[in-house]
Parts: sequence; structure tokens; C-alpha cells
Amino acid sequence: MFLTNEKIIVAHNLWKIYRLEKQEVIALQGVSLAIAPNEFVAIMGPSGSGKSTLMNLLGCLDTPTIGEYYLKGRLVSTLSEDELAHIRNREIGFVFQVFNLLPRATALHNVELPLIYAGVNRRTRQEKARRALEMVEMASRMHHRPAELSGGERQRVAIARALVNEPSLLLADEPTGNLDSRTGQEIMNLFRKLHSRGHTIIVVTHDRDVAAHAERIIYLRDGKIEKDERKEPNQ
Repeated sequence: MFLTNEKIIVAHNLWKIYRLEKQEVIALQGVSLAIAPNEFVAIMGPSGSGKSTLMNLLGCLDTPTIGEYYLKGRLVSTLSEDELAHIRNREIGFVFQVFNLLPRATALHNVELPLIYAGVNRRTRQEKARRALEMVEMASRMHHRPAELSGGERQRVAIARALVNEPSLLLADEPTGNLDSRTGQEIMNLFRKLHSRGHTIIVVTHDRDVAAHAERIIYLRDGKIEKDERKEPNQ
């Protein structure tokens, strides 16, 4: 068993079973893994392998049917709804394939949103939002609305929003899925830069080129971990 105080994530024997009328669908079957601070991990697998289900569990968006999940040493199943909401807002930054930006709000205001929910005062949240946009090289576009930005720029804004609360963990679900290959490469280079600054990143993808940017690749098939590979330092 992994020591929970040495890892940011410890998942032990996770099962997720969906019951649809008289039928059971097993999405995850006994998944166990541990992720240390500052790891860059890709979770790969074909459609239906359980990638998105696992990400939802790791992001505290869903709960396992069986098994234990510890985030920063805390057993998630023992937390209240308010505590889970706090974790999702403060400890985890989410980046999705669909950018989920407010169309009428500027880039700056979109990035501010998690801080507004956290009750941060206006001056502090604008300062933090500017810093997050600078981190993703979008400071010069902070007063533009999503319709005035390219797909890659919108994803950078979404990443800045995920980073603005300085989360312990960045979770990205198919972050290049709506981008052309060149822009997708730029976004993955940005993730590598963020990782070099100390961020813990998990990317869920079916794309081998995207996964190749990570230092560790976990392969899922039929709800189980098929392989867990780490790159050599010089790769």
C-alpha cells in the first residue's frame, strides 16, 4: 500500500459500477495508483476504457462504488459536500476539451471566476488573474472576449482559470481535442513549462502524441490498468 503522506493522490482498488435499470455497467475494475507531487502523467486508453470515469473520481466529481481515494492524505469519501466543493475550487484545476468560457466576459473576468466563488476581494483577484494570464502568455489579450480569440488562445485562458487558485493538481481532459495539430503542440508545450515550474499534471487523452509529453503513461483497458510506464530521464 502506498504511503498517503508522500503522494498527492493515492487510489486503492477503485471500482465504478453504473446500474442502468436491470443492467450493470462496470466502468472501473480494481484500479490502484499513486501520483507524487510534480509528476506529469498521461492516462491513455481506447473509448470505453474508463479514462473519463477515472478522471471524474480523481477530480472529486464522482465517488467510487468500491475502494478508497486519498487526495493530499485526506480520504475523499469522508468529506462533506461543502468540503468537496472547496477542494474542487481550491485544490484542483480543471481543463476540458470544451473551453467553457463565458462568451460575454473578458479573458480577465473568465479567469477571475474561481476567485469570485471563493470570496476573494476584487483587487486581489484581478491581480491573481493577471498573473495567471501572464503565466500562459495571454496578458496582452486579457481584455478580449472569447469570440475575439483563437482556439489556442481560448484554451490558454481556460488553463489560466484552472491555475488562478494555485491548485495542488491540474486535471486536463482531452485538452487539445478541439485544436489543430500545431496549436495542440503549443498547448502541450505550455503544460511541459507548467510542469517544470512545479505543477502536478494529469492529462487524459487517446492521442499518443499528446501522451508523449508526459513523463509517465498509464494505459487503461476495460476498466483496468494494463500498463504503467515511466520514461527514462533523457527521453
